[in-house]
Amino acid sequence: MISAPSLNASVSNQSVSKILPSLGILLVTGGLFLSGWFVYLWLKPLPAPYVYQLVDEGMATKFSNLPLQAWPDLKISKYELRVPSIDKPIAIAYRASKNGEHPVLLNWENLVSEPIGVMTSDLSELAAIAGDVAKHVPSKAVVLAWWDTSRQLGLLSGRETLFTSHLGEPLITPTYWKPRSDSIRAYENQFWGNSGSPDEQRRFQLFADALSSEVPKGVAMLRELVGSREAYIVVHPADLYKLGLMRPDKLDMAFKDFPLTGNVHGLVGQVKGWMKENGYDTYTLQSVSEKVVRAYFLKQSTKEKTLLSQMLPLMNSTPIDFEALQLVHKQGGYWIYKIPSA
Repeated sequence: MISAPSLNASVSNQSVSKILPSLGILLVTGGLFLSGWFVYLWLKPLPAPYVYQLVDEGMATKFSNLPLQAWPDLKISKYELRVPSIDKPIAIAYRASKNGEHPVLLNWENLVSEPIGVMTSDLSELAAIAGDVAKHVPSKAVVLAWWDTSRQLGLLSGRETLFTSHLGEPLITPTYWKPRSDSIRAYENQFWGNSGSPDEQRRFQLFADALSSEVPKGVAMLRELVGSREAYIVVHPADLYKLGLMRPDKLDMAFKDFPLTGNVHGLVGQVKGWMKENGYDTYTLQSVSEKVVRAYFLKQSTKEKTLLSQMLPLMNSTPIDFEALQLVHKQGGYWIYKIPSA
């Protein structure tokens, strides 16, 4: 005799039939959520690979290691550039400000072999050229220079410069940080607090175009940038590297650091040997420290000579013989020219 199903079994089957669809919906929803989360993590930009860590601050007189005795009213902040996975800082940055204005990077000490953030220059040379600009450039004139040099000269000399903002071009970063370029730019803009207006960004691009053009065209573009005002331009060998990053189709260049051993002839031989071995045509030198000299190499055989390359001392050429602009002063690696009137 076959017995009928019990009431409890019927209720149990009905509960299972209701739970199974809900469980399926829950699993599908959970799967979609996890998939979306993984896609978000995949597409979300990584943060900047470093942070600025404040380690000291005070007036300029507190920092006896910096040649800023002529500017005691400057407020100096010392930062270490820190990477989470490394115990020691990879760079030291000194930024200065006064009267509540946006801070300006005055000195950068790179502690690793590859350039990061800034192509270093000697602060003592910068201080000297700023003093010379204050003495010899008329107060109503305008000064042109790379945006970082412009900000430094504006702060230290009191002269008006065409560029006043932290424009961040080019982005100098190791190859392995390239995927984080957008995050680095955003972090730098936040840290410095002034990335410039679209018009200033446009004018700086025109400035780079002028320096990378042939001499007559480049000089005319500089004059157009400043209008009818009396104007001067300041250049430095490090500008070659920065311009090469921005206009690689116009300026084929490289750089290499060489140790200073006191043997000048030996150094020249090393520089020329590296130049020939790597297919470059000419070079110029920059003193980085008491122990290191940096050589910038250019290929000019396949390209027209750019305005910037003619304004700097290259092998077998000198700015003294350059007639398109009027050379008025030299201090260390800095060269100052007066831009002819229209």
